[in-house]
Amino acid sequence: MDAHVHQEDSTVGSSGPLFGWRDKFWRKVQYCLDKSTPHPVARWLGSVFLAAIYSVRVYFLQGFYIVTYGLGIYILNLMIGFLSPQVDPETEGPTLPTMGSDEFKPFIRRLPEFKFWYSLTKAVCVAFIMTFFSIFDVPVFWPILLLYWIVLFFLTMKRQIKHMIKYKYIPFSVGKQRYRGKSPQSDKASSSRD
Repeated sequence: MDAHVHQEDSTVGSSGPLFGWRDKFWRKVQYCLDKSTPHPVARWLGSVFLAAIYSVRVYFLQGFYIVTYGLGIYILNLMIGFLSPQVDPETEGPTLPTMGSDEFKPFIRRLPEFKFWYSLTKAVCVAFIMTFFSIFDVPVFWPILLLYWIVLFFLTMKRQIKHMIKYKYIPFSVGKQRYRGKSPQSDKASSSRD
Protein backbone atom coordinates (compact mmCIF):
# COMPACT_ATOMS: atom_id res chain seq x y z
CA MET A 1 0.00 0.00 0.00
CA ASP A 2 2.87 2.39 0.73
CA ALA A 3 4.29 1.82 -2.77
CA HIS A 4 0.91 2.73 -4.29
CA VAL A 5 0.71 5.98 -2.29
CA HIS A 6 4.30 6.84 -3.23
CA GLN A 7 3.50 6.16 -6.87
CA GLU A 8 0.49 8.52 -6.75
CA ASP A 9 2.60 11.24 -5.10
CA SER A 10 5.27 11.00 -7.79
CA THR A 11 2.71 11.26 -10.59
CA VAL A 12 1.01 14.25 -8.99
CA GLY A 13 4.37 15.99 -8.45
CA SER A 14 5.57 15.30 -11.99
CA SER A 15 2.47 16.86 -13.57
CA GLY A 16 3.04 20.26 -11.97
CA PRO A 17 3.56 23.41 -14.05
CA LEU A 18 7.35 23.34 -13.65
CA PHE A 19 7.60 19.79 -14.94
CA GLY A 20 5.19 20.58 -17.78
CA TRP A 21 7.36 23.52 -18.84
CA ARG A 22 10.49 21.35 -18.66
CA ASP A 23 8.92 18.60 -20.77
CA LYS A 24 7.69 21.11 -23.31
CA PHE A 25 11.15 22.71 -23.50
CA TRP A 26 12.91 19.36 -24.04
CA ARG A 27 10.38 18.36 -26.69
CA LYS A 28 11.22 21.57 -28.60
CA VAL A 29 14.94 20.88 -28.21
CA GLN A 30 14.46 17.34 -29.51
CA TYR A 31 12.38 18.68 -32.42
CA CYS A 32 15.20 21.07 -33.38
CA LEU A 33 17.76 18.27 -33.11
CA ASP A 34 15.62 16.04 -35.32
CA LYS A 35 15.29 18.80 -37.91
CA SER A 36 19.07 19.41 -37.90
CA THR A 37 19.98 15.76 -38.47
CA PRO A 38 20.05 15.86 -42.31
CA HIS A 39 22.16 19.07 -42.33
CA PRO A 40 25.64 18.09 -41.09
CA VAL A 41 27.49 21.02 -42.67
CA ALA A 42 25.23 23.60 -41.02
CA ARG A 43 25.47 21.77 -37.67
CA TRP A 44 29.27 21.66 -37.77
CA LEU A 45 29.51 25.30 -38.87
CA GLY A 46 27.36 26.24 -35.87
CA SER A 47 29.63 24.25 -33.57
CA VAL A 48 32.75 25.86 -35.06
CA PHE A 49 31.12 29.25 -34.46
CA LEU A 50 30.42 28.35 -30.81
CA ALA A 51 34.00 27.10 -30.39
CA ALA A 52 35.30 30.36 -31.90
CA ILE A 53 33.22 32.41 -29.43
CA TYR A 54 34.57 30.27 -26.60
CA SER A 55 38.15 30.70 -27.84
CA VAL A 56 37.78 34.48 -28.10
CA ARG A 57 36.36 34.62 -24.57
CA VAL A 58 39.25 32.56 -23.16
CA TYR A 59 41.76 34.66 -25.09
CA PHE A 60 40.43 37.97 -23.76
CA LEU A 61 40.01 36.69 -20.21
CA GLN A 62 43.56 35.27 -20.26
CA GLY A 63 42.42 32.41 -18.07
CA PHE A 64 40.39 29.21 -17.82
CA TYR A 65 43.20 27.22 -19.41
CA ILE A 66 42.46 24.17 -17.28
CA VAL A 67 38.85 24.21 -18.55
CA THR A 68 40.13 24.46 -22.11
CA TYR A 69 42.56 21.61 -21.49
CA GLY A 70 39.73 19.46 -20.12
CA LEU A 71 37.64 20.35 -23.16
CA GLY A 72 40.52 19.36 -25.45
CA ILE A 73 40.95 16.00 -23.71
CA TYR A 74 37.21 15.34 -23.96
CA ILE A 75 37.19 16.21 -27.68
CA LEU A 76 40.17 13.90 -28.22
CA ASN A 77 38.25 11.11 -26.48
CA LEU A 78 35.23 11.77 -28.71
CA MET A 79 37.46 11.73 -31.79
CA ILE A 80 38.86 8.33 -30.86
CA GLY A 81 35.32 6.97 -30.56
CA PHE A 82 34.42 8.53 -33.90
CA LEU A 83 37.41 6.97 -35.67
CA SER A 84 37.08 3.53 -34.06
CA PRO A 85 34.96 0.68 -35.38
CA GLN A 86 32.01 -0.45 -33.30
CA VAL A 87 33.40 -3.97 -33.17
CA ASP A 88 37.11 -3.94 -32.35
CA PRO A 89 38.96 -6.56 -34.45
CA GLU A 90 41.64 -6.92 -31.74
CA THR A 91 39.20 -8.20 -29.15
CA GLU A 92 36.41 -9.78 -31.19
CA GLY A 93 38.26 -11.01 -34.26
CA PRO A 94 38.29 -9.54 -37.75
CA THR A 95 34.85 -8.60 -39.04
CA LEU A 96 35.96 -6.62 -42.06
CA PRO A 97 36.49 -8.61 -45.28
CA THR A 98 40.10 -9.74 -45.65
CA MET A 99 39.76 -11.50 -49.02
CA GLY A 100 37.81 -10.70 -52.15
CA SER A 101 35.44 -13.60 -51.52
CA ASP A 102 34.48 -12.35 -48.04
CA GLU A 103 31.17 -10.63 -47.55
CA PHE A 104 31.35 -6.83 -47.47
CA LYS A 105 30.58 -5.34 -44.07
CA PRO A 106 30.41 -1.57 -43.93
CA PHE A 107 32.38 0.43 -41.39
CA ILE A 108 30.20 1.17 -38.38
CA ARG A 109 31.54 3.74 -35.96
CA ARG A 110 31.62 3.28 -32.22
CA LEU A 111 30.42 6.90 -31.94
CA PRO A 112 28.14 8.02 -34.81
CA GLU A 113 28.67 11.44 -36.38
CA PHE A 114 25.51 12.97 -34.91
CA LYS A 115 26.35 11.87 -31.37
CA PHE A 116 29.92 13.11 -31.88
CA TRP A 117 28.62 16.52 -32.96
CA TYR A 118 26.03 16.68 -30.19
CA SER A 119 28.49 15.72 -27.44
CA LEU A 120 31.10 18.15 -28.74
CA THR A 121 28.60 21.02 -28.92
CA LYS A 122 27.32 20.31 -25.40
CA ALA A 123 30.91 20.22 -24.11
CA VAL A 124 31.74 23.58 -25.71
CA CYS A 125 28.58 25.09 -24.20
CA VAL A 126 29.40 23.71 -20.73
CA ALA A 127 32.97 25.01 -20.99
CA PHE A 128 31.63 28.40 -22.08
CA ILE A 129 29.31 28.54 -19.06
CA MET A 130 32.20 27.54 -16.79
CA THR A 131 34.10 30.66 -17.89
CA PHE A 132 31.56 32.77 -15.99
CA PHE A 133 32.61 31.27 -12.64
CA SER A 134 35.98 32.27 -11.24
CA ILE A 135 36.27 29.03 -9.24
CA PHE A 136 37.21 27.27 -12.50
CA ASP A 137 39.96 29.77 -13.30
CA VAL A 138 42.83 27.77 -11.81
CA PRO A 139 46.20 29.46 -12.41
CA VAL A 140 48.40 27.19 -14.51
CA PHE A 141 51.31 27.66 -16.90
CA TRP A 142 49.35 27.12 -20.11
CA PRO A 143 52.26 26.34 -22.49
CA ILE A 144 52.94 23.11 -20.58
CA LEU A 145 49.28 22.10 -20.87
CA LEU A 146 49.30 22.89 -24.59
CA LEU A 147 52.52 20.94 -25.17
CA TYR A 148 51.20 17.97 -23.19
CA TRP A 149 47.93 18.00 -25.15
CA ILE A 150 49.79 18.13 -28.49
CA VAL A 151 52.00 15.18 -27.49
CA LEU A 152 48.94 13.26 -26.30
CA PHE A 153 47.11 14.05 -29.54
CA PHE A 154 49.94 12.85 -31.78
CA LEU A 155 50.58 9.68 -29.78
CA THR A 156 46.88 8.83 -29.76
CA MET A 157 46.43 9.50 -33.47
CA LYS A 158 49.57 7.51 -34.29
CA ARG A 159 48.16 4.53 -32.39
CA GLN A 160 44.77 4.95 -34.07
CA ILE A 161 46.29 5.17 -37.57
CA LYS A 162 48.41 2.06 -36.93
CA HIS A 163 45.20 0.28 -35.86
CA MET A 164 43.49 1.41 -39.09
CA ILE A 165 46.40 0.17 -41.21
CA LYS A 166 46.66 -3.14 -39.35
CA TYR A 167 42.96 -3.97 -39.75
CA LYS A 168 42.54 -2.25 -43.14
CA TYR A 169 39.65 0.07 -42.47
CA ILE A 170 39.05 3.69 -43.38
CA PRO A 171 36.56 5.54 -41.19
CA PHE A 172 35.72 8.13 -43.84
CA SER A 173 33.61 7.92 -46.94
CA VAL A 174 32.85 10.63 -49.41
CA GLY A 175 29.40 9.29 -50.08
CA LYS A 176 27.85 6.60 -52.16
CA GLN A 177 30.03 5.45 -55.03
CA ARG A 178 28.48 5.90 -58.43
CA TYR A 179 29.36 3.54 -61.21
CA ARG A 180 29.08 4.63 -64.78
CA GLY A 181 28.50 2.31 -67.67
CA LYS A 182 30.53 2.34 -70.84
CA SER A 183 30.96 5.77 -72.32
CA PRO A 184 29.20 6.40 -75.64
CA GLN A 185 32.54 7.20 -77.34
CA SER A 186 33.87 3.69 -76.71
CA ASP A 187 30.69 2.22 -78.26
CA LYS A 188 31.14 4.39 -81.39
CA ALA A 189 34.77 3.37 -81.72
CA SER A 190 33.93 -0.32 -81.54
CA SER A 191 31.08 0.03 -84.08
CA SER A 192 33.28 1.99 -86.54
CA ARG A 193 35.85 -0.86 -86.52
CA ASP A 194 33.18 -3.38 -87.60
